[in-house]
Amino acid sequence: MFRKAVTCILPWSIKRRALHRWFGFELHPTAHIGLAWIFPRRLTMGAGARIDHFTVAIHLDAITMEANATIGRGNWITGFPTRTQSPHFQHQPSRRAELILGESAAVTKDHHLDCTNLLEIGRFATIAGYRSQFLTHSINLFDNRQGSEPIRIGAYTFVGTNVVVLGGSVLPAYCVLGAKSLLNKAYEQEWKLYAGVPAKAVGEIPPDAKYFSRTEGFVY
Repeated sequence: MFRKAVTCILPWSIKRRALHRWFGFELHPTAHIGLAWIFPRRLTMGAGARIDHFTVAIHLDAITMEANATIGRGNWITGFPTRTQSPHFQHQPSRRAELILGESAAVTKDHHLDCTNLLEIGRFATIAGYRSQFLTHSINLFDNRQGSEPIRIGAYTFVGTNVVVLGGSVLPAYCVLGAKSLLNKAYEQEWKLYAGVPAKAVGEIPPDAKYFSRTEGFVY
């Protein structure tokens, strides 16, 4: 705990070396972490990847951020790590308590990411706005035990503000999830606008929309 507290306040040039030496994290020289509490079991950050101030990431197996992926301010990222003595999730031996962000994927700020099971956000995807919840675990009422399922957010997607995404959900590539929607199932059709409670396909996405062919993650 002492080492974790110390690393949080160190200048980045020193912090990066301390995180590698003390915790074995793999951080590209151009990656950056602000004043944040980021302590999964494993952390891998590619070139230009960034985590901003006041984000917390604890109790999960791994975070992998590919080149130029970003996590903004004030996000709460948590889970339930594997290889514990807890009776929770023992019936799911293949469970992965991980967060994966593809190239230039972006999580903005003030979101809650539950990574009890895998949460995968595809390349050039944007988790936009504020206060969205991604919940990979819940209580299985029929079996009376904790259960979890992965969530997959496809490449070049746009997830609107204040949504709820439940375990087992899939937002296909080149799609939009409308603001305040509830995504609670796995969809397959690309180039769709999904919206509502629960979300369903309500419109088409034009393939010539420039957001969906970006070669840089940053949107001016």
